[in-house]
Amino acid sequence: MRIRSVKIQLCFVHRTPFRETQSAHTDRITQFNVIWQRVSIRMRIASVGTAYPPNRYPQAIITEALRTRWQDRLPEPRLINRLHANCGVEYRYTVFPLQTYADLSGFGPTNDAWITAALDLGQKSITSALDRVGLTPADISAIFFASVTGISSPTIDARLINRMPFPVNIKRTPIFGLGCVAGAAGISRAADYVRAFPKQYALLLSVELCSLTWQDNDQSIANLVSCGLFGDGSAAVVIAGAETPLVQSPNGHKPGPRILDTRSTFYHNTEHIMGWDIGNLGFKIVLSPDVPKVVHEHLKGNVDSFLADNGLRAEDISSYIFHSGGPKVLEAMETTLNLPPDALAPSWKSLREVGNLSAASVLAVLEDVLSNSPGKPGSYSILAAMGPAFCSELVLLQW
Repeated sequence: MRIRSVKIQLCFVHRTPFRETQSAHTDRITQFNVIWQRVSIRMRIASVGTAYPPNRYPQAIITEALRTRWQDRLPEPRLINRLHANCGVEYRYTVFPLQTYADLSGFGPTNDAWITAALDLGQKSITSALDRVGLTPADISAIFFASVTGISSPTIDARLINRMPFPVNIKRTPIFGLGCVAGAAGISRAADYVRAFPKQYALLLSVELCSLTWQDNDQSIANLVSCGLFGDGSAAVVIAGAETPLVQSPNGHKPGPRILDTRSTFYHNTEHIMGWDIGNLGFKIVLSPDVPKVVHEHLKGNVDSFLADNGLRAEDISSYIFHSGGPKVLEAMETTLNLPPDALAPSWKSLREVGNLSAASVLAVLEDVLSNSPGKPGSYSILAAMGPAFCSELVLLQW
């Protein structure tokens, strides 16, 4: 099929009448290339695996534990109850039992705890993703690691290579600072890699332990909201190049969607919207109430131009795999894109069940969609996330 398509393209180019205007000729070439891209690109999302800490709590229990712990420092104790009730979260996982967080003093011990827990959760989610498609660490040629809730050097991916039988010549790309957008951006960068090396597999890993960033000495609205919204978890994604056995001969493994295109968009002068202020006590949240406003101002234009460049329109998209940023963010996405009811049901479900997992959130939503509501053959989906800078990442998928 690929060889025949190339012949068609060459025939089309050389038989274009000389009298055809240059603009019309260019338009026809562009349309043909869009079709050629859809037919020829075969790299796929092969599998997703997730892992969570052993401690799972109802939102009300977490809220009460924090209110009791901070009661002498809260200017209005009932405020935390109201803020947490509005987060749309019913349950969350935490890496430690709630009563032990008070024992973590200072950034050093907290970050050491992050390293230990990230290694365990990362290994579990990688193993889950690989087992689902019959691969081993030895089959992976490149690993991308994304996290914004802790730091280490050597990075978590390097430490995992010492635990698991990855190849010694594996390529590593640690990603820090992208925050919530890193899950989608990581898929894009892994796709870039297997596009260049179609016989290889790439692995994306994200581990986010947001509970280790809660700040005892910060009773700001941003920190109170953060402590009610973000949870702990890990996700790994296997991206298969076009010429890998999983794509050429799945052998009973149901293939995931093809990655047709990706799009990164940077919004100038929005660095104040989200991020960290990093100090002696670790990561202090920066979280502006203007996030929904940024969504309204930019997301629709980003999506429309992205689809147009791929010869598609909004009505061609059958499902949306969006980062679970929080109720106001999801509502802004629904409104600005004029989405049908329940279009973001998997994202709302993830928010209720595990909270916002930062970079890992959109990957957890992706796993749920792959397992429970995959698209019909030939249908299109958009995977999307937004995060610090401020910026967005879009991934066009076809099932």
